[in-house]
Amino acid sequence: MNAAVRAAVRCGTGHGLEMVGIRRGFAGLIEGDLLPLDNRAVGGIIERGGTFLGSARSAVFLTEEGQGKALATIKKWSLDGLVVIGGNGSLKGAKWLQGQGVPVVGIPASIDNDIYGTAMAIGVDTALNTVMESLDRIRDTAVSHDRTFVVEVMGRSSGYIALMGGLAGGAELVLVPEVPLSLEQVAAQVEEGLRKGKHHSIIVVAEGFTPEGVTPNPPPAIERMSAGRTLSVFLEESGRIETRLTILGHLQRGGSPSAFDRILASRLGDAAVRLLADGTAGVMTALIGQKVATLSLAEIDHPSGNFDPEIYRLVCEIAN
Repeated sequence: MNAAVRAAVRCGTGHGLEMVGIRRGFAGLIEGDLLPLDNRAVGGIIERGGTFLGSARSAVFLTEEGQGKALATIKKWSLDGLVVIGGNGSLKGAKWLQGQGVPVVGIPASIDNDIYGTAMAIGVDTALNTVMESLDRIRDTAVSHDRTFVVEVMGRSSGYIALMGGLAGGAELVLVPEVPLSLEQVAAQVEEGLRKGKHHSIIVVAEGFTPEGVTPNPPPAIERMSAGRTLSVFLEESGRIETRLTILGHLQRGGSPSAFDRILASRLGDAAVRLLADGTAGVMTALIGQKVATLSLAEIDHPSGNFDPEIYRLVCEIAN
């Protein structure tokens, strides 16, 4: 996101625009936490992960009072347009602002890569590289100790990180929300590998994977284990498979961004500002093929379609 902000600011000033940053997203917009940005203010940030402006989930923005304060801030600062960088929630907020007459252009940023219309969102490639490097390290231990490693990655409703990370990291099995499997089926596949002489394996599990036959939302009195822990415990209790669990968690969200992410973010940031300067709004910049294009914010509620069943087939086939 820093690369996108940097490109937006420098391209904006190049068009003679006065650029302003909003700290902590919609929360900062409600509170009036804004600061002027010039070319020097965004120097030395392209290599930093996250965003120097900060981000925050804002439940207040979903209320009528919060929305009124946000619009009041826009009026007070005489903002002619907004560039909103974020995932589906942020882009829905952008769509709402556009509906209130505020010119907005969105930039997709979500490591889940679950945003409709763009082949890649900011942050995806960096997260995938983190997953791949982690799997490489874990495999060294798996090979040495003849164990099954369960590695849980992010992805509540999308298995993109698990799928692509598992493919790049040579996982023996990938479990995703899009493909239903029971715990018994998973155990059977691991045991089949053992019978074939495979003494170690790595199973990549998306956090949103819910095994068939398991209640996705158990009663509050029942403590809900994570997807990875549920699988690990089941395999251990079978008495035949020794497992070790690794939950990568927020490791996937940090670190210096990859070259691909820096380039993509810079292109999308530049495009967003040029669109606003030309009077175009109510759209999201997107990577379609190899080109930066636009998509109406009215379409962002569609399923992303970035999970490719053919790649899942490939993972299953080459893991044998």
